[in-house]
Amino acid sequence: MEHPYVPRDLQLPGYVPVSLSQSTIVGVYGLSSLLVVSLVWLLSGRSRNISKLDSLLMCWWAFTGLTHIVLEGYFAFSPEFYKDKTGFYLAEVWKEYSKGDSRYAGRDSAIVAVEGMTAVLEGPPCLLAVYAIAKGKGYSYILQFAISLGQLYGTFVYFITAILEGDNFSASPFYYYAYYVLANSFWILIPSLIAIRCWKKICLAVQSQSQKKVR
Repeated sequence: MEHPYVPRDLQLPGYVPVSLSQSTIVGVYGLSSLLVVSLVWLLSGRSRNISKLDSLLMCWWAFTGLTHIVLEGYFAFSPEFYKDKTGFYLAEVWKEYSKGDSRYAGRDSAIVAVEGMTAVLEGPPCLLAVYAIAKGKGYSYILQFAISLGQLYGTFVYFITAILEGDNFSASPFYYYAYYVLANSFWILIPSLIAIRCWKKICLAVQSQSQKKVR
């Protein structure tokens, strides 16, 4: 079966085309993400001790944590997803996303390594960050800072390896900008803002502690 990916000579024996429509795949992901974010927002809003900014951060960490664990975890541990004949949603997601970056369908070693480590090492801590913010734990800022740095590192490795390999893995400019560029840009912008905020909070706390010792 001929596949839609680039390069055209990419070998995918047993490839089964996407059975779900693009609108269905994107719609299900969007609705499920909205459900998670709405639930966290409503639950966090019931506490007077949680600011709106912290509620937004909890929504982000819940969303990105589940994305890492469920979506990226499935990819990392399902090497033959492109052969799926059942129309299983997670397999369909990666068949569709591979139109923007065929390294996923081709099981590029750098991609598998990054996604696997992200799912295992960053997914659970993201959910822990939701709990830490909700309970006002002292390790909340350093945890968020560490996860954000990990996300930035993984995203930069993702883009840089593509550039070094020729940056020619998309079926069309649409998939390139919609999937490869836009979808991944959030994991540069948001972690950067969170890391900066946490850095300031940590520095302020250390400075305050130092001033207390001087007194």
